[in-house]
Amino acid sequence: MSVAAEASVASPAMTLLHRVLYPEPMLSLDEYLARGGGKGVTAARAMDPLAIIDRVAASGLRGRGGAGFPTGRKWQTVAENRSPVAPSTVIVNAAEGEPGTFKDRSILRRNPYLVVEGAIIAALAVGADLAIVATKQSFGGEVDRLRDAMEEMEDAGLNEGVGLAVFEGPDEYLYGEESALLESVDGRWPFPRVVPTFRRGVYAGADPDVPEGPALVNNTETLANIPRILIRGPEWFRGVGTEASPGTIVCTVTGYTRQHGVGEVRMGTPLGEVIEAIGGGPRPGRSVKAVMSGVATGVITADRLDTPVSYEGLAAIGSGLGSAGFIVLDDSVDMAAVAAGVARFLAVESCGQCSPCKLDGATLATALATVATSEARDHDYGVIRKRLATVADRSRCFLATQQQVSVGSIVERFADEIEAHVRGGADPVEPELIAELVDIRGGRAILDERHRAKQLDWSFNERDSGTVPVERYQKVAPPWLR
Repeated sequence: MSVAAEASVASPAMTLLHRVLYPEPMLSLDEYLARGGGKGVTAARAMDPLAIIDRVAASGLRGRGGAGFPTGRKWQTVAENRSPVAPSTVIVNAAEGEPGTFKDRSILRRNPYLVVEGAIIAALAVGADLAIVATKQSFGGEVDRLRDAMEEMEDAGLNEGVGLAVFEGPDEYLYGEESALLESVDGRWPFPRVVPTFRRGVYAGADPDVPEGPALVNNTETLANIPRILIRGPEWFRGVGTEASPGTIVCTVTGYTRQHGVGEVRMGTPLGEVIEAIGGGPRPGRSVKAVMSGVATGVITADRLDTPVSYEGLAAIGSGLGSAGFIVLDDSVDMAAVAAGVARFLAVESCGQCSPCKLDGATLATALATVATSEARDHDYGVIRKRLATVADRSRCFLATQQQVSVGSIVERFADEIEAHVRGGADPVEPELIAELVDIRGGRAILDERHRAKQLDWSFNERDSGTVPVERYQKVAPPWLR
């Protein structure tokens, strides 16, 4: 893609870029190769694996799945922990499920070749002989595009020495947590592990008597950046963005805006400009009250819309970049309803391995729903604060902390709205639906309405069984593998 083709005008205020989110779908491998695709793999094969890792590290690329961990350092760790008896594996985390986020599916729809090429380069760098794109069974269109792209790339020999595969997993939110994702690839339910992925990866067809080799797990968008970093170099990648957050970021804007969509912007772009460029700004006659980046970070208040969209920028105001899925809330929204919706989503999606996460999370969700419907009393407010303090006790993954960070920030920063319900000074409202995105069509996001009926035990039965998922399903074969 030429430099001129890397950008398109989104609004008079700013320009959207197209480094990884192409403006139009790449429909064939021939088209991809004709526009410079495949050169990253060619460059990688001529380099020492450590030199590949050094180049990625020098670029400053950070993981785009939410944590923002330095990609080069992660690759170095996996390479250093190679097993003498078990193969290493590269896993592309395409299990997108953060509420408000649709970036990975947008990238895969437009150019799956770019992501697969990035995965092959990663495999060459860390000594892996297999790259698996782990996505969801429900992502039918993306699965088809990936399988077709892999077949074309195999026929062309681009993956020489690296096997390619697609794994179709469940819709559960925890499937996106990297150790839970490996559990699913290995044929089990997505219950997070304690052991890090660079020490225990996946069997991936290996001898079951041999321990799993290490796995490198990278997000879809992260790997989409790799081919051009290899071709153009770290300085090119750092040509946009900030010192601590170089490059671009693919953002999703949904919620109470004129339109919904996905766009790629320079790291460091003010949040308000991102909302205007991708979402068209707030609805007519309304103003922005708050913004959430999924349900893993602190809520952003309207007076912070000038904050740079970067890891360090959003962290400085007590929030975070997450996966850059910005849910915009306007002045018509009751934040008690939002707090109740977030708490319910996280409580339902908890697996129950850590009792406080599931039990305290469920108590939080119930108490906040009571607040939203103006049926709460001072006692319920006390329960909310108490459970926010204990919900993350002994947790093995980040989900419980999300209750503290996301729900806790709403309760703190919009205390007047919460208290108005408790004191009887606010009309009752139903909890806001917080759920994964099914699609974005015609400029409108489609939320997974099924989540309204999902029980704490992960079933869609009329009544919850009272059994947590880890106890209910641990010895049951996952249905997506049948």
